[in-house]
Amino acid sequence: MPKLSVCIEMFWTGQPFVPFQERIRRVAAAGYPAYEFWGWRAKDLDAIAGATAETGLAVAGFAVDPGFALTTPGNDAVMTQAVVEAAAVAHRLQCSSLILTTGNEVAGESWEITRRRVVRKLRAMSHVAAQEGVRICLEPLNPFVDHKHYWLTTMAQAGDIVEEVDSPGLGILYDLYHQQLTEGKLINNLHRHLHQIGHIHTAGVPGRHELLGGENDYAAIFRAIDASGYAGYVGLEFRPTIGEEAALAQTLGLLA
Repeated sequence: MPKLSVCIEMFWTGQPFVPFQERIRRVAAAGYPAYEFWGWRAKDLDAIAGATAETGLAVAGFAVDPGFALTTPGNDAVMTQAVVEAAAVAHRLQCSSLILTTGNEVAGESWEITRRRVVRKLRAMSHVAAQEGVRICLEPLNPFVDHKHYWLTTMAQAGDIVEEVDSPGLGILYDLYHQQLTEGKLINNLHRHLHQIGHIHTAGVPGRHELLGGENDYAAIFRAIDASGYAGYVGLEFRPTIGEEAALAQTLGLLA
């Protein structure tokens, strides 16, 4: 069955604050093989590296975290340098996948003009990523609920960009929560873009909570992922409502 990863940004977020290194230990205690997170710049990387070594967990991915958007004009060098810096962190954590979002639409600019800029930046960024032995996973998001005016919204758009850039350093992050809200066709798009998908995210629809009981039949989706031969991680990027440990146990039950 699919290899699952827990997004520690969305688990154990209540008060008092639970340090990220403790969240890593809790992921291991729940019986999961991997974890992931978002930005790296504001985190205690020494503590995270220590907890990773202590638990033996894999790091499934984290964000490039440049502080700027792909869609923004004029930050090409900054974006490429962000990959260099993220790759150094990835090597330290023995991680091979970097998560990248695009940013929002540019006011008064056509989609195609923005696309040309994004492709130019991704060519340079993916070249660096390939040299460093990591892969950028470009993420379409839904523009209806969570990310108003987000620029990249469908798997077809992402797949076309990845095909044009044509680099082993670039793939797609397929977020099943976002894509159910945007376009559906989850299993169809899994097969259509399988060769481009470097990472997968999951959450229940609607609400972005547990996987059981929403529109997405994750037991069937997990079987489809397994049958497809996809070898990457499937991240749990949702907000538990029944308690973190209960939600994690419930998800493992979907693999049975």
